[in-house]
Amino acid sequence: MRGIVTAQADMLCLLSPESRVPQHHPLRRVKALVDEVLRDLSPLFDEMYAELGRPSVPPERLLKAKVLQALYTIRSEALLVEALDYNLLFRWFLDLNLLDPVWDSSTFSQNQIRLLQHRTAELFFARLVALAREHGWVSDAHFTVDGTLIDAWASLKSFQPKTGANAPSDGDPGNPSVDFHGERRSNATHESTTDSEARLLRKGKGKEAKLCFGLHALMENRHGLCVQAEVTSATGVTETTAATELLARQVDQAERPPQTVGADKGYHNAEMVSFCREQGIAPHVAQIKDRQVTGLDGRTTRTLGYQTSQKVRKRIEEIFGWCKEIGGLRRTRKRGVDRVGLSALLILSSYNLVRMAKLLGSPPRPTTLATA
Repeated sequence: MRGIVTAQADMLCLLSPESRVPQHHPLRRVKALVDEVLRDLSPLFDEMYAELGRPSVPPERLLKAKVLQALYTIRSEALLVEALDYNLLFRWFLDLNLLDPVWDSSTFSQNQIRLLQHRTAELFFARLVALAREHGWVSDAHFTVDGTLIDAWASLKSFQPKTGANAPSDGDPGNPSVDFHGERRSNATHESTTDSEARLLRKGKGKEAKLCFGLHALMENRHGLCVQAEVTSATGVTETTAATELLARQVDQAERPPQTVGADKGYHNAEMVSFCREQGIAPHVAQIKDRQVTGLDGRTTRTLGYQTSQKVRKRIEEIFGWCKEIGGLRRTRKRGVDRVGLSALLILSSYNLVRMAKLLGSPPRPTTLATA
């Protein structure tokens, strides 16, 4: 018998968002982890806001909303706020009742300075890593370091001379056709009028030059979690310099220094190898043919630990791939190193939450890697 479509009518219904979320939904594990981290950060949130005045949007909801944006690949905060108005799953994740109003998308921008001043994203990321360490999911011995580029929210047409002399154009104020033929452009003489902190960089020979930022990450090898990260200008800070800073930070924060660190050929240089040897870290760095670096020879490269690190280090590309394709970090919508760094840390935290939510369903498996 054919069913009949009846027009919807207004009705009174007692309904809780909790009842509409399946018991085995993967977001339940993510919510449990996020709520535990945010409870630990509650004293920080008290310092961020005045005791008197009009109540603001709770920072817990703003951070959890940014996690949702990364997990569900929502390309803008305006679309995120629109989804919060009708999506029961999102409302449940943010602890919003069905009748609670949703804030305006400009709230994210207005609170950005407050989050930067109190290093909220860094503390959120660090507390999440500490929680993973408490569960036994983080290795304190074996790590991998690497870097990638993030396209800036700026066009090459905005890359103008610092002297103020603009390149010839057709005069169209909306989208002018700019002729750069015969003009030599570099970061020393030019800068973007849209994002002055973005830098022009060519990823490799034969590749086009882009305005971008650098993202550097340190991954632990047990379960592929990101434990340290930093966003820098694409030039002026080499991958090796950023890697040594991340390793130094890990040495200061961890109970014991790392035993090994894997890396690709871009780190096969004296600065990286000598730093690792000074810190007592075995440099499991891929070698460039015919390049001799003191401190890295067959005594290290012939070991089983070196071969294992070279296999495992490829997992760090999964972090960058997820952040760019799912988290929307391939081309950032933020401007400036600080704001891009804030966005990157929240997206990296979302990646760690996905990994930790999967591990939460099964006991941790200890992994033993041979060392050099």
